[in-house]
Amino acid sequence: MAKKEELDEETLAFIQWCIEVERFLVAGGATVKEAQDHIEEQAEWFTDQYYNDLTPEEAAKEALA
Repeated sequence: MAKKEELDEETLAFIQWCIEVERFLVAGGATVKEAQDHIEEQAEWFTDQYYNDLTPEEAAKEALA
């Protein structure tokens, strides 16, 4: 059986940030599946937004624009 990989704090923080972005995308009219697919397809862009210190709400607004 494979050993479970431990995620570092920074990765966990980014995942939590993406979960919040997803909520704002859904509030903006996307389905959960659409929001998840968009975050996955644009992972590099969202990573940049995270490291540019955008809030999840700001990143979702930019993505919906």
